[in-house]
Amino acid sequence: VQLQASGGGLAEAGGSLRLSCKASGRTSRTVANYAMAWFRQAPGKAREFVAAITWSGGRSYYADSVNGRFTISRDNVQYSVFLQMNSLRPEDTAIYYCASDRTSYTSASRIYYAEEANFAFWGQGTLVTVSS
Repeated sequence: VQLQASGGGLAEAGGSLRLSCKASGRTSRTVANYAMAWFRQAPGKAREFVAAITWSGGRSYYADSVNGRFTISRDNVQYSVFLQMNSLRPEDTAIYYCASDRTSYTSASRIYYAEEANFAFWGQGTLVTVSS
């Protein structure tokens, strides 16, 4: 089971980037039946929750710092999850990680999805750098 994150890079403040996370291996286990999330870790800081989407795509949740600027989506046919990041700010600079829920078919609160311990599989991370 592997999650491959991509799409990071350098952007100017106010710009946009789109991150992708594609599952391989036991793909049906990793994406289609499980909520997915993005977390990020800035230099010298702890990893933090960014966004999550339920297994069906029916609900999504965001950290206050990105709400209204970032959009999470998923394509269960392609075993992929995406993070569209608009109006980027220098403080969005971080390594972004995708993760797969530990439990299938959850329909929980933002508090649940913001907890790293609830995610069993993690991608390797993709670096996003936003210049001012």
